[in-house]
Amino acid sequence: MLKKLLIVLLGSAIIGCSSSYQSTDVSVPTSKLDRDLGVLIATPVDGKFEDIVYEGSGSMTANALRDAFVEHTERADITNSCQGVSCLQGIDANQYGYFVKAEIFHWEDRATEWTGKPDRIEVHLTVYAAATKEELAKTSFVSNSKWSTLGGDHPQDLLAEPINEFVSQLYAN
Repeated sequence: MLKKLLIVLLGSAIIGCSSSYQSTDVSVPTSKLDRDLGVLIATPVDGKFEDIVYEGSGSMTANALRDAFVEHTERADITNSCQGVSCLQGIDANQYGYFVKAEIFHWEDRATEWTGKPDRIEVHLTVYAAATKEELAKTSFVSNSKWSTLGGDHPQDLLAEPINEFVSQLYAN
């Protein structure tokens, strides 16, 4: 009996110790992105939950995107001078082949270790061709933190896995 209880407790701990995400690729490029072309990433507006604005969440999202893109191309830069598709008007297509727009629809930092409620984010990403202004790919993802934490998890920790997977698909052979 004790052995069964131990197995159940261990199984519950393992399940509770992993964050999860669900992504939806709205559109995917018909051809893979060119590794020789640079990427410009616009810093999104900071995320919020109800009346709480999470300062710096836009920068954290842009940094996670840059980290993912530099694995596949030599140039990935972040701009704070414009937001959204308005950035497409000022892009130097000789420097950047692609433009990435991120939107944070939900950003919630919970005291998971006390409440059992997970951190949660929802982010939408769109990739455009800089020269033609054409939308090449679009995805959205919702990530939830693990419920068993020791207080060290934050919403920004939920960005890397879904972003890396999406960007890798854009460049996959």
